[in-house]
Amino acid sequence: MSGTPTFHNDNPSASAAEGSGTATLQSTPAFSPLYQQIKVLILQSLQAGEWKPSTAIPSEIELAARFKVSQGTVRKAIDELAAENLLVRRQGKGTFVATHAERHVQYRFLKLIPDNGDPSDEGPAERRIIDCKRTRASVEVARALAMHPGDAALQVRRVLSFAAVPTILEDLWLPAAPFKGLTAERLRDYNGPMYALFETEFDVRMVRAEEKIRAVVPDAEQCELLEISPQTPLLSVERIAYTYNDVPMELRRGLYLTSNHYYRNALN
Repeated sequence: MSGTPTFHNDNPSASAAEGSGTATLQSTPAFSPLYQQIKVLILQSLQAGEWKPSTAIPSEIELAARFKVSQGTVRKAIDELAAENLLVRRQGKGTFVATHAERHVQYRFLKLIPDNGDPSDEGPAERRIIDCKRTRASVEVARALAMHPGDAALQVRRVLSFAAVPTILEDLWLPAAPFKGLTAERLRDYNGPMYALFETEFDVRMVRAEEKIRAVVPDAEQCELLEISPQTPLLSVERIAYTYNDVPMELRRGLYLTSNHYYRNALN
């Protein structure tokens, strides 16, 4: 980051500026607690790629010196980022940027659980990529992804199977620019979770999501892809996934077959 930010602090004796280059933290209101301002600055560094997924961030002492605040203020900011699954504390090793490549993170966005309650029993999903194509954002897609109607987008369709049973049909839309070079072949060749691919090859990390859930019945094409009858009830899950600073990066619509699974969500 260029220069040292100027913080809004209720304590007039506290100064967060040094040298001649200062940058006012515009995204945090003047009444925001100091640790929240530090949190925003750490988020900005994460978004800018200063610290990559799975790598360690500077120590609390180093960050306190960098931002000219107390170590306790930095610790409180990091505590919140860890609670939001953006950072991971490792005893005796330090604090690391969370990554979708880690096994416990892979299941964070997959809420469909087998009836025995242990997703690891099934192993990774078998993925069939049906299509990955360039398209133009519809009004609905543009609204969800903060784009303009007609902007370039990517549309992906895939089927996920567990124990050779087609279970999830997904359609997803992405803004084209951040995912330049994404193809069906690239998706098929990648062995890990899709979000790990986005993270490692496109520098886009999904950090949170909002979902809408309803019960639906499938149309003829969906019946064929999921190998089910037209009377089979499905769970429809529409998700908008966000990267740092609440920038929407994906609209995903999934149809879930729940004959041998249930949808689990933890509420805090």
